[in-house]
Formats: sequence, structure tokens, C-alpha cells
Amino acid sequence: MSKEQTKSTIRTFALASFLNDFGSDMIYPVWPVFVSAVLGADLTVLGFLDGLGDAIVSVSQAASGYVSDRIRKRKVFVWTGYLLGSASRMGYSLSTAWQHLVPFRIMDRAGKMRGAPRDAMIADESTRENRGRNFGLLRAIDNLGAVCGIIVCTVVLYFGLLDFRKLFFFASIPSILGALLILFLIKEKRLALGRICKGLSFKDLDGNFRLFLSLSAFFALGSFSYSFLLLIAECIGFGVQFLPLLYLLFTAVASLVSLPFGKLSDKIGRSFVLMLSYVLWGLVSLTLILIQSYWAVVLCFVLYGLHKGALDPVQRTLVSELAPRDYKASSLGGFQLVVGLCALPSSLITGLLWDQTKSFVTSLYLSLCLTFLALLMLLFVKEKQTLN
Repeated sequence: MSKEQTKSTIRTFALASFLNDFGSDMIYPVWPVFVSAVLGADLTVLGFLDGLGDAIVSVSQAASGYVSDRIRKRKVFVWTGYLLGSASRMGYSLSTAWQHLVPFRIMDRAGKMRGAPRDAMIADESTRENRGRNFGLLRAIDNLGAVCGIIVCTVVLYFGLLDFRKLFFFASIPSILGALLILFLIKEKRLALGRICKGLSFKDLDGNFRLFLSLSAFFALGSFSYSFLLLIAECIGFGVQFLPLLYLLFTAVASLVSLPFGKLSDKIGRSFVLMLSYVLWGLVSLTLILIQSYWAVVLCFVLYGLHKGALDPVQRTLVSELAPRDYKASSLGGFQLVVGLCALPSSLITGLLWDQTKSFVTSLYLSLCLTFLALLMLLFVKEKQTLN
């Protein structure tokens, strides 16, 4: 594929991702309030739903990555994933009890099946010199779509244009448009058949990759979902109407820094940028332990945006480079499986500790310890320097 065709492919993926995140992030800022206040669920239920969602993301990406490598197809998983996300938001709008959310939450997160095959396509179209930039660009446009969605959410709620249910239904439309873009504009190149058809097994991963999987699992156990950061802000004194603005703040910051962090990782290495992302998350936890004020919360959402902007694109880039050459989609999906299965107990434990101790501080101490452990382990990960 020519350089221009590669650029066109990356731009199409980015635009489709923009539309999907535009729709999904219309509802994410009010998701905790919808679950707890509108449907009457407690914090343990919220933790269960968020953790379940993360786990389903992981299983769906692992399965789609494995099957994608087996059947040598990528695109079908991407547009199907967008359609599932759209359908789930329609389901949310019809739910009248938190139990109704469970199947739609599964459907929503199963839509993430698009991730591993799409990332494998991007990795295959990239070189060692621009892979971080391409993943960074994709993540930057992701977050830009989220910023636009949050702004729409804020305006709609502030002026009372739509209630929660109508907002959820409206949010389903952009993802349909994203699916159509992928379906009609992405031309999938034929992948060569070979030994890859037998599928990835654990023995195909070297010790370096296994070490990175392990430390990422520890970090995932400590990094609870954004829902709890929003609820911490509410506990400290922010009104519900300000929560979308805090969500907007971290998303806007992540959008601005994702591409620069991706480019930086191309120049100085992936591990250093990942270490920085772990330190930033540690600072979020430490700040909320030591200082519980309005300005501390604002600072934490800025730090969280910096953390996500560094973590998401560079983590994917490193996984695609540590992976066995013929198993990129399987490796990316398997990585998400490990991280997501750890996210389920992470959010659940956070909710349980908060309910039992009536304080969020205990969870922050646990997060800080696991982050430090992951940071130490990352020092021993060796990057590959000779990938195409």
C-alpha cells in the first residue's frame, strides 16, 4: 500500500473513531449519576457494571483478535463493533432498572471487538519510525470526539433540551455513521496465509512480553474506572451539573497530548513514556489522599488526562512491537483480555471498600501501591528496535 493510501486509511479510521466517541461520550459523563440516582443502584453495583464492562472489552478483543488472525480478516470486526455500541445506547435509553443495563452493558463493551483487529491493521501499515505517531493520532481524534460529545451533553443538560433517556438514544446515531465509513471506505488488503492459521498460544510469547503482561495486570488492578473519580469529585462538593465539565477537562487534555506523547515515544522509546503515565496516575491518587479540595480535584482531572494521553497510544504501540510478528491481532486482543479481567475486580474492590469504609481513601492507597509495583517491573522490559 502506498504512503497516500496508508494516510487515507489512518484518516478514515480516525474519523470513524471520532464519530463513535462523539456518541459514547455524550453519555459517559452522566453514566454514574444515571446508574446511581436515576436507577437507584449503590456503589457496589456501579463498580460491578464498570468492572463487567472492562472485562467484556477484554474478552471481546481477545476473541476478535484470535479469530481475525485465524480467518485473516480485520474490517468486519470494526464496523460490527460500532453497530453494537450504537444498539446498546438505544437499550440504555429503554432501561428502567439497573438489572436491565447488564445485557446492554455487555453489548456495548462487546462492541470493542473492533479494537484489536483495527490496531493490527494500523500496526501493519506503520513502521518503527511512525507507529507511535499513528497510534497517537488515532487516540487524539478519539479524545477530540469525546470532547465534542461532552460539550453536547453539557449543553443539552444545562438547557434541559433532552432528558437522560432521549440523550442516550440520540447518542446512538454517530456510531452508525462510523460503521458506514469503515464498511465503504476502508479497503482491506489480503493477508497471507501461513502457520498463523493455527492461532496464538502462550508459548509463542517471549519472556519480555510476559513480563509486560504481568506488570500491566498489576497496574490495571490499581487503576479503577473514571466513574469513581467523578463520584469522588461529587463527594468533595462538586454539583452534578459540573461533573460533565470535569470529564471534559481530562478528555480535552488527553486529546491534546496523545499525539505528542506518541511522537515522543518514537524518539525516546515506549518504556519511558509509559513510566511517565504510571507516575501521573500515582500523582492522581497521592493528591486525593493528601488534599481534598476543589482545586485538588481539578488538578487531578488534568493529571488524569495527561496519564490517559500517555498510556493509551504508547501501550498499544509497545504491545504491537513486542508481539510475535504473525500474531499482532491475537497479541493485542490477549493483552486487552489480561488488563480487562483485572479491571473487573479493581472496580468491584473499589466500590466495596468505599461502601464498607465510607471513604474513598483506602482504595487510593491500594492503587498507589500497585502502581509503584508496576513501575518497578517496567524497568526490566526491553523494547524491540528492529521492527518494520
